[in-house]
Amino acid sequence: MRLNVIEAGQGKPLVILHGLLGSSRNWGGIATKLGETYRVMALDMPNHGSSPWTEVMDYPYMAREVARFIEEHAGSRAAVVGHSMGGKAAMALALSRPELVEKLVVVDIAPVSYTHTFAPYIKAMRAAPLATAERRGDIEAAMAGVIPDPRVRAFLMQNLEGGAGGYRWRPNLAVLGAAMEDILAFPRFPEGTHYDGPALFLHGAESDYVLPQYEDVIMALFPNASFHAVEGANHWVHADKPAEFTKVVSEFLAA
Repeated sequence: MRLNVIEAGQGKPLVILHGLLGSSRNWGGIATKLGETYRVMALDMPNHGSSPWTEVMDYPYMAREVARFIEEHAGSRAAVVGHSMGGKAAMALALSRPELVEKLVVVDIAPVSYTHTFAPYIKAMRAAPLATAERRGDIEAAMAGVIPDPRVRAFLMQNLEGGAGGYRWRPNLAVLGAAMEDILAFPRFPEGTHYDGPALFLHGAESDYVLPQYEDVIMALFPNASFHAVEGANHWVHADKPAEFTKVVSEFLAA
């Protein structure tokens, strides 16, 4: 599989992995800013954005595809930033192929199973009247009953492409919906597996994805982990507080 990539800047390689129903496009401003120092490569994960569709969507598979990308395009070693689903993929990569990950930044996610399902979002997107909609607003309005938060709807609408000639969703919604149990979970690794490189767990202070009780699990797998809570940010930390996010990540990578 050839994962789609958006690149910015020059320097040491930095790979960014987006979350579920996101894409590399969500990281444009962050990539540009970090690109002042690094060669930033923001990937579209499988079944997202402009990357190919596949019937498989679990973390071992995602980790293998990102590992292949790093080997082929990043000189066999890179710093990796991953948000949510992308954060779990980044952790799975670091635990399975630690030699490829120079430093690790995990954004608002932990190596645990969640009940924070996006299944209702996917159901609403699949039910949207793409064939009959005359404008994008018709599709967003159709989802409003299930997804009342306008910020979430705006995020999901970034996945819509097309115009008067017809609309389509870029993500493979059928496979993502079917794989939701795998996406919510985190794979088991052999006892004693850990990533010894520097790892930053960055989360939104208003988010409930990274709770204090997860710290022991994180430290067992990532013994050199540090933690930073971004005040005023929820799950999409990089969108809620882009300046602080970029500053914290830049300082960690430069240390």
